[in-house]
This record gives sequence, C-alpha cells and structure tokens, in this order.
Amino acid sequence: MRPPRSLGMMWRLCPRLSARGRGLLNRPSNDPTASVWPRPAPRPLARAYVPPTGGFEINLDHRKLKTPQAKLFTVPSEALAIAVATEWDAQQDTIKFYTMHLTTLCNTSLDNPTQRNKDQLIRAAVKFLDTDTICYRVEEPETLVELQKNEWDPIIEWAEKRYGMEIGSSTSIMGPSIPTQTREVLTSHLSSYNMWALQGIEFVVAQLKSMLLTLGLIDLHLTVEQAVLLSRLEEEYQIQKWGNIEWAHDYELQELRARTAAGVLFVHLCSESSTVKHKLLQE
Repeated sequence: MRPPRSLGMMWRLCPRLSARGRGLLNRPSNDPTASVWPRPAPRPLARAYVPPTGGFEINLDHRKLKTPQAKLFTVPSEALAIAVATEWDAQQDTIKFYTMHLTTLCNTSLDNPTQRNKDQLIRAAVKFLDTDTICYRVEEPETLVELQKNEWDPIIEWAEKRYGMEIGSSTSIMGPSIPTQTREVLTSHLSSYNMWALQGIEFVVAQLKSMLLTLGLIDLHLTVEQAVLLSRLEEEYQIQKWGNIEWAHDYELQELRARTAAGVLFVHLCSESSTVKHKLLQE
C-alpha cells in the first residue's frame, strides 16, 4: 500500500470506542463531595504513525508499541495499523489480550515464534486438506447424512470449479484421498500470498477446521456467519435435537465468529489490493 502524501510526523487519530468518566466521577464542580471522587486523567488514544523509514507503527500512551519479543510493532499497511490502534482504543480499565485478535496476528507475523519460512507455512496449510471438516461424512443418522450432503457438497463443488481441482468426500476415518495435482494447485494459489497473509489464513483454518471454508471466506463466496455455521454443522444438529446449554453455546459461537472475522480481515489488510481484485475476478 502506498504511504500517505506526507512522510513526516503524520498521525491519524482512531475513534474512541469507550466512554469514560461517567456516574459519580462526573459530579458537578459545585458538589461539595466532588473532591472525594477525583476525575482520572484521560487515557491517551492509540495512534497509527507513519515513520520516515516506511511501514506503519502504533504509538500507545506516547510510546511505540512492541511485540512480545521486544521487536518494533511495524505493520505493512495503513489500514491494518488503524485497525490495530482501534483494538487498543476499545480496551477499558483492563487490557484483554484474548479479544485483540489482530494484534495477536501481527505479533505472530513479526516474531514468527515457530521460525517457519513461506514454503513451510504453505505446506502446513495444504496439509489441512487431509483433515478438512467438510470432507468427513457420517453414515448415520440419515437426517445428518442428508444435512451434510445438502450443506457441504455445494462448497466442495464450488472449490473444485473455482480452482480446477478434485477434492471429494469420504465416510472413512482416513478421510478422502487428495490427488497430488490438487495439492499442487492449492500450493500455487497460496504462493501468491505474502507471509503475513499466510499467517492469517492458517489462523482462520484453525478456527474453522477447514481449508475449503477458509477459501470460500477469502474469495467472498461465504460470509463469516455462513462459514462458522457450516464448520459447526454437526454441533448445530445436536443442539437442534437435544437443546443447548444456556449462554455457553451462544458465547462459543460469538467468540468463533469474532476470531474468524478478524482472521479474514487480517488476510485482506495484508494483501495488496491489486492481488485481491485479481483473485476475485478470476473465475
């Protein structure tokens, strides 16, 4: 992504997402008890900063953000920097790192804790095909067999047509036999992504337990809600049949949607717009 017009000390303020200083902390100045409730100093906003050396940094409380390995937190696009700054701005009294999925993905990309190169990331992603959720089918009950066929088969058919590869499904515990040509086609496709985007793809696949659903999301063939429900098809079937645990299943569903959405957004923000457009127009 091209840098903004000015390469000097350029700041972009992110919107403040949390209201502070309410209730007793907002007592009027003529209130005799006002001094008992001191007003806390406003927390500085997180800012996306464009250094002269290139890239995009995040300044938090007037200090440069760093990774867990103490590396300078520098991201490849302005949009991603603003999204990360917004994540930090959304934190209130307690910083909840488990809700900051974009920040976590950036840290992983910068620190590369597993020390893998691009080829290793691609091989790991392709291997997910061997255990893809929508390729494993049950033999009973008949209602679930039919549900899997109706909901999952169209995704496999779309992927086979979209990428010109053969996938198939199986009821065997060993899963379907993935042809060598299919692996080569997927490897070639994933090679068009940079290291950062590949980290995001791997993150989404890990959430959905499916490379095919992840490809559908990135190509905008599926929405996050659709992909998440398809990945949980058997669980949703059991819930419809036996009922759900109050609040627990809903919480799990919302968390999975949030992680998946963040991962897909990360992939797009780390990819060049021309590359993304090319992928979407190539039918």
